[in-house]
Amino acid sequence: MFELQTQTYASKREHYADLAQQARGLLAGERDLVANAANFAALVFHGLPGLNWCGFYLYDGRELVVGPFQGKPACIRIALGKGVCGTAAQTRQTQVVRDVNAFDGHIACDAASQSEIVVPLVKADGNLLGVWDVDSPHVARFDEDDRAGMEALCAVFMETVAA
Repeated sequence: MFELQTQTYASKREHYADLAQQARGLLAGERDLVANAANFAALVFHGLPGLNWCGFYLYDGRELVVGPFQGKPACIRIALGKGVCGTAAQTRQTQVVRDVNAFDGHIACDAASQSEIVVPLVKADGNLLGVWDVDSPHVARFDEDDRAGMEALCAVFMETVAA
């Protein structure tokens, strides 16, 4: 049985490094995308403070479709280039949005969300799997340490995805 360990950390970097280690253990030996995505979302949601939603939007060849997540019900479909998720998917660059109200074209799935970070998920063969989306009810919740930490966590997740 997996047990989420909670403790006090000296820095965000240390916290993310610990979460990455926990993610490796949680996902080890499992290849099912949905199972790993569901457990990964639960790990991050319960492992980081100040979140109100986190989860996956998976690319179906035309648009992003909501996948495993933690939080309130979400928008089901997002077009490439639309909102923070669609922008991350189209540009294949992590988007760190300190204030979603200042992001032109933000899609408000949950009005409580005030900041957001979205990491594009690209398979080893270069094809887009989707995006990892994390929201917070706090303005400026995410910074460059979160970008590095989320990208490292997503790299652990992507190790379980076949090309």
